[in-house]
Amino acid sequence: MTDTRPEASRRTRRLRLAVGVVGLVATGGIVSAVLANKGGGGGGGAFRLPTTAADFLMPGTQPNEDPYTLHPVISSQNCTFCHSDYSITVAPFDTWVVSLMGQSARDPVWHAALTVANQDANIGGETCIRCHAPAAWLGGRSESGTTADFLADDFDGVNCNACHRLVDPTGKTPAAGYPGDDPDPDTEILANLQKQGLIPSGFGNARYVVDPIDSRRGPFSDIPMNLHGTSTTGEFVPLVTSPWHSKSEFCATCHDVSNPLYVLNRKKGTYQLGALDQPHPTQNPRDMYPEQRTYSEWSQSEFATAGVYFPDRRFGGNHPTGVMQSCQDCHMPDQFGGGCVFAEYGDPWFERPNVPQHSFAGANTWVIDAIRTALGDEAEVIGLTADRVNEAKARNIQMLRDASDMELTQDGDTLRVRVINQSGHKLPTGYPEGRRMWLNVKFLGAGGSLVQEIGRYDFDTAALDKAGAKVWEARAGISPEVAKIVGREPGETFNLALNNVKLFDNRIPPRGFTNQGFAAVQAGPVGANYVDGQHWDDTEFTVPAGATRAVVTLYFQTTTREYIEFLRDENVTDDKGQIAYDLWSQHGKSAPVDMDVAEIEISSGVPGDLNGDGQVNAADLAILLGQWGSPGTADFNGDGTVGAADLAFLLASWT
Repeated sequence: MTDTRPEASRRTRRLRLAVGVVGLVATGGIVSAVLANKGGGGGGGAFRLPTTAADFLMPGTQPNEDPYTLHPVISSQNCTFCHSDYSITVAPFDTWVVSLMGQSARDPVWHAALTVANQDANIGGETCIRCHAPAAWLGGRSESGTTADFLADDFDGVNCNACHRLVDPTGKTPAAGYPGDDPDPDTEILANLQKQGLIPSGFGNARYVVDPIDSRRGPFSDIPMNLHGTSTTGEFVPLVTSPWHSKSEFCATCHDVSNPLYVLNRKKGTYQLGALDQPHPTQNPRDMYPEQRTYSEWSQSEFATAGVYFPDRRFGGNHPTGVMQSCQDCHMPDQFGGGCVFAEYGDPWFERPNVPQHSFAGANTWVIDAIRTALGDEAEVIGLTADRVNEAKARNIQMLRDASDMELTQDGDTLRVRVINQSGHKLPTGYPEGRRMWLNVKFLGAGGSLVQEIGRYDFDTAALDKAGAKVWEARAGISPEVAKIVGREPGETFNLALNNVKLFDNRIPPRGFTNQGFAAVQAGPVGANYVDGQHWDDTEFTVPAGATRAVVTLYFQTTTREYIEFLRDENVTDDKGQIAYDLWSQHGKSAPVDMDVAEIEISSGVPGDLNGDGQVNAADLAILLGQWGSPGTADFNGDGTVGAADLAFLLASWT
């Protein structure tokens, strides 16, 4: 096939001239430019970085509005005729449409964050759009960094056509055509990009290579004919076998994210603001600030090197071996059924044991419901039916519960809680803002009375009491140098476009973790210590006096109150932050999910010892008398009331 792309655009020529040119501008020069944008940022007199499209330009296929040069990404509604409404758990459309992949461009939290990104860095939102709305980005409708110029179909998010036209940018897993077609259609596509200096290096940031014609690519090679008809330009739609679509590297396209505004100073190990109005000098993601590293975390895990077998088959669905190796093994589990509607008629030719479920189950527990609410009647039109949404929520909750295990042990007056990461990346992983995991520990006395609670969460106010609690999370911030430039206080922030310092990251690494490997991919722990091979974390709690049982719950929360309030308050140019906050409030305030719940009976070294001093004496008697006639820790016989029987027990234990 021939790529008739015209001579490189002005944006592309800029990239060729800038790649390989290292040039940090003086801080004073950046400050002068920023001062011209005073008042553009969020509250507090902050400044907007005067970035341009050149700052966010990256290699790969470039936007082009000519449908005969780069065929437009078509709506996933075109796929419903064959790939929906025959199985709510197998049909690709039915499972995709209620995923955050399918709704990435309608996500109200993303819209609010997009506004903040544009406030902090001029048109900074364009780099977000290329992942969340590839149809709009490839069609040249994101140059403002906003969704103002989107077409209706652009809100399909990461849709069917966008994924099934991607080409392996490395050329290591070339696609193969069917008999009579070019056996390797990737070669010419990559050669044309190579001539323009546009072959991506490394992974992430949606620096995708897109087949310029509307071919459909997938991993299966046994489909003898194309049932899809013609493309939007009236041409026959080729089917192409692409092994790359079954590899984790495919997912790396969007699931490693780096901020191209920052350049790594390897001597200091810090990230400095690069020269403005030009692309990143090396275009190597490892030289950019690491916003998230989900793919890289997986690449350094045992899942990537040898695979991990789970005897309980918690992941993988109908996987033939149960050995989990790729992202797809867990997030697109094999199903028995048909990949198209013709399977509904019982034709065995259309059935297979390994139809990948396009559910992309993850950790988001409330946003799909919120999108359905925001769309109103339109939700049913685009496929967000109540049944499909409920199925998706159940899959996400089950994915969270499968991702960890918990063990409780007692050693004297110490309760040890071990949380084991069973996923192929950090736990939790992904976008760090607003995501956290923590332990809620309830020490109970005889009769079930509450003696002490650690990590208490108020479901009404969405407030977590962090006093003494163990919380796993990542926190980022702005360095003093950048804070001076943008007119902000240095330190911890949620300002994604400006953050250039990793302040804390104690998230639990996966099997196969090594400090050297994770440091190499900019994913090492910060403010926490894990030894090589450790994929669990132990936390110790002191058992309070009178505790006879402990109930421990591991919670995960998608969107914290602190983050959603930041989005609400920081949005000063539109109402997207308030919209996100209102939907969050309406849908349970991102109520945490119980990933694991376990309990343990607490053995006391000295029966009757209420104050934990190892003796039963007058001090314990005083505690018992103070609880007389009421529930309490001195209710030794568990009848719900401290009385004569409990007094007799204490006196019999007197030391």
